[in-house]
Amino acid sequence: MSTPSATAPPTQAAPARPGGGGSPRGPRGFGSLGPVGLVLAGGISVQFGGALAVTLMPRAGALGVVTLRLLAAAVVLLLVCRPRLRGHSRADWGTVVVFGIAMGAMNGLFYEAVARIPLGPAVTLEVLGPLALSVLASRRLINALWAGLALGGVFLLGGGGFGDLDPVGVAFALGAGAMWAAYIIFSARTGRRFPQADGLALAMAVAALLFLPLGIAEAGSRLLDPTTVALGSAVALLSSVLPYTLELLALRRLPASTFAILMSLEPAIAATAGFLILGQALSAMQAAAIALVIAASIGAVRTQVGRGKVTLPVEGQ
Repeated sequence: MSTPSATAPPTQAAPARPGGGGSPRGPRGFGSLGPVGLVLAGGISVQFGGALAVTLMPRAGALGVVTLRLLAAAVVLLLVCRPRLRGHSRADWGTVVVFGIAMGAMNGLFYEAVARIPLGPAVTLEVLGPLALSVLASRRLINALWAGLALGGVFLLGGGGFGDLDPVGVAFALGAGAMWAAYIIFSARTGRRFPQADGLALAMAVAALLFLPLGIAEAGSRLLDPTTVALGSAVALLSSVLPYTLELLALRRLPASTFAILMSLEPAIAATAGFLILGQALSAMQAAAIALVIAASIGAVRTQVGRGKVTLPVEGQ
């Protein structure tokens, strides 16, 4: 899942994905991939992690899977970042709590979407949230073109009326996109108030705590099943920890604009993961729809770069 348009400045590149962490130097061997390879590897990891999450849903339900992922990612972030709890104002805590709520809602809505519609279309619809934020932030006439391309993609994706897609799943995916846009805004605000990735770690803990009752209500004791816990931890690793680390390394050597364009390819990666792991084949019309949304995302990024305003994408899955 991916898209352009974080409002955070380049110095706040750390919260590119909700979850994970790593040392500034990163794991040995990853650097040999090159910055573009790191971004693509991160995209592949997060989308295949999403596909694995779909296979886990029969065991724990969508909310149970989200709970396991958020808890595992929060534990990793808190251990790595060890955020300081004292010395923050009420406004600081208010910002990080809202950030956590947006993060939890984004994940919950997306997982409810992929429980009902294929992964590729779900990611494509979710991308519309950050894409809309990018278009609105730029306030340039050319962005009407990118918005038109994206809407054309949505029209094709729905076959003219979403007859082939579960409308509830579509609504959840669009809601996840709206929360992704909110995540971008509050990621930037949190980054300005907390050092390093401390704010991200605290927000992840907030999201995990808020989702815990929902996960328990849906999955109950199944959340304690060792196999379910192991698979949920694998989802957190693939969808949060590993992509975050890879992208953190990549952003040290890659222009943010190039990073955003590469991230715009994630709907296609999601469709590939859905096909290979879940057997979710796309029709020619759905493939064309995904291509239109990708083109709109890339165009929006390039427009922002042309204005001299470098934007960073952030992960919403």
